Amino acid sequence: MDFIFDNDRPIYVQLVETLRTAIVAGEYAPGARLPSVRELSVQAKVNPNTMQRALTQLEDDGLVFTERTNGKFVTREKDRINKVKSAIAAEKARAYLKETARLGLTPAEAVACLNECRGENE
Repeated sequence: MDFIFDNDRPIYVQLVETLRTAIVAGEYAPGARLPSVRELSVQAKVNPNTMQRALTQLEDDGLVFTERTNGKFVTREKDRINKVKSAIAAEKARAYLKETARLGLTPAEAVACLNECRGENE
């Protein structure tokens, strides 16, 4: 997993987003054990406390749970994962529509542009 950070937002927020995306994209299957805080912090090149804060947020969001002495695991609740996936997709769609509106495109034109791009990638 690649961790790429920008300086405009807190690192832990970006960690949450990266890990959340990895979970909903299936990089970590439902019920899978996550690498340890130390392993993830080394991989991301961040302080373990920062990684712990991100994992705590994911736990608060219900995407991760802790088993005492066994570590942290991805939720087994596929419905929760799908809800988060839909929320992320909706957020990205709204951002896309906002940007294309700034260019003067109507929502229908923006969707047509997406369809054209999809055809190029198939």
